[in-house]
Amino acid sequence: MKQIKQKASLYEMAAAALMAALMCCLGPISLPIGPVPISLTSLVVYLAVVLLGWRLATVSCGVYLLLGMAGLPVFSGFQGGLSKLAGPTGGYLVGFLFVALVGGSIMERFGRHTVATLLGLAVATLLLYAFGSAWFILEMRCDPLYAFSVCVVPFLPFDLIKIGLAVFWGKTIRSALEKNGLLPNEASSNENR
Repeated sequence: MKQIKQKASLYEMAAAALMAALMCCLGPISLPIGPVPISLTSLVVYLAVVLLGWRLATVSCGVYLLLGMAGLPVFSGFQGGLSKLAGPTGGYLVGFLFVALVGGSIMERFGRHTVATLLGLAVATLLLYAFGSAWFILEMRCDPLYAFSVCVVPFLPFDLIKIGLAVFWGKTIRSALEKNGLLPNEASSNENR
């Protein structure tokens, strides 16, 4: 039994590393629509939450942020470094940790049901908007209404689509990984709590 548990932990850590790598690969691809670009990072963060839960998704986000902070060009527009993280859009990058923590916690608290997962990711995204926008306001010394109009409004439809895709793809992928013994089964995990 101990060997199985260690094997599962190894697979889980490999999955967390894979999600961090995916963030690094897709994060730089962005569409500049204003001061805050649309990127695929949030889609991967949502997917990490659905696949791995709050703990490992947070680890994945942390690794991604550390790699970017170290100077690797993994942030939007193929940028990296502390200056990007500390800049006006840095709050959204740091906010991905909140998405993983809050979204994953809500999802796991209610047994990974689809509605709970959608709700958890939506609440976490609102928190991301609030934190990132507050950071943007402080850095840019701008009006909150301006920040809302350029940092939240254009992203709402895209983030709703990303959440829907992440939940659909995440549940499908997680089910396949569970069937093949690469991730612990949700049902047995909930019974052991």
